Amino acid sequence: MLFVDMLFVMVVAISFIPILTGYCAHSRGRSFWLWFVLGWVLPLVSFFLLFALIARDELNPGRRLLGEAKQILREAEEAAARIRAEK
Repeated sequence: MLFVDMLFVMVVAISFIPILTGYCAHSRGRSFWLWFVLGWVLPLVSFFLLFALIARDELNPGRRLLGEAKQILREAEEAAARIRAEK
């Protein structure tokens, strides 16, 4: 029984990185499942690769402004769609 418990703890501990990688990717608009699978296949490599991609987006002012502009346009389109739906 001790072996089963240790195996369960190891699986939970190992699945922490894929879940964290998938969550970070999803919060940045990337595919959760793609990064979750990459987290299982290449745990540390995928985590650091995602970290580098996020850092590149955050440190580049042009990309940051582009993301903010896309968000503003998305909100404006949703507001326009709501106004059209009310008429």
